[in-house]
Amino acid sequence: MSGPSSGALRGGRLRFDGWIAGLGTASGTRIVVGHWTRSPFGPFSDVMLEGPDGERLLLAPTRQTAEFVAGTYVFDTVRVVPVRVRVADGTWSVTAGPLYLRFVTGRRRLLGLLLCAVPGVLAGRPGWCTLTSLPARVLLPGVRTRGGARAGRREWYGARDLRPIHAVSAAFEGVDLGAMAPVVPPVRFGFGSVPRSPALTRVTTTVALEPE
Repeated sequence: MSGPSSGALRGGRLRFDGWIAGLGTASGTRIVVGHWTRSPFGPFSDVMLEGPDGERLLLAPTRQTAEFVAGTYVFDTVRVVPVRVRVADGTWSVTAGPLYLRFVTGRRRLLGLLLCAVPGVLAGRPGWCTLTSLPARVLLPGVRTRGGARAGRREWYGARDLRPIHAVSAAFEGVDLGAMAPVVPPVRFGFGSVPRSPALTRVTTTVALEPE
């Protein structure tokens, strides 16, 4: 497996710029989509699912991205499948192996407007993520902006935008997952969850490969 091609920072840190969508369904399945427009592995998307029985599944497009994501978060099953994301006029269409997902985003609310005002260079700094850790816990229960990951790795999440998700249709292995629902209980892939209310977040994620 070849290493990251670009996006490596000093001190063994990797940076990912893109979007994270988190949503729940009436069936109890919770879904987290990562759509990375810039990353050390080039542009890619991946999907994490947690079923009503608690099983955690990763759907990733290549063995390289699957190994990296599974080395950072915790899953019971990992599958390498084609993952495609299409965005048009606020509607996101996602296909990932056995999963079909479509959701529609709404207009920014106050928090989204405030996040958009944060310069991208600042939002991507681990120090800023540390500073916003407490406000994030208060405003978005379950959300964490920094924490430990697998293999001694550490992560920082710098949010740059937030939009509500208003409508969802999803099916897994041909079975309808039901209407949109809150992300309850929180997902358990890493040290934090996504917002309880379904949302799309623009984010800069920094991963330190070595303990700091």
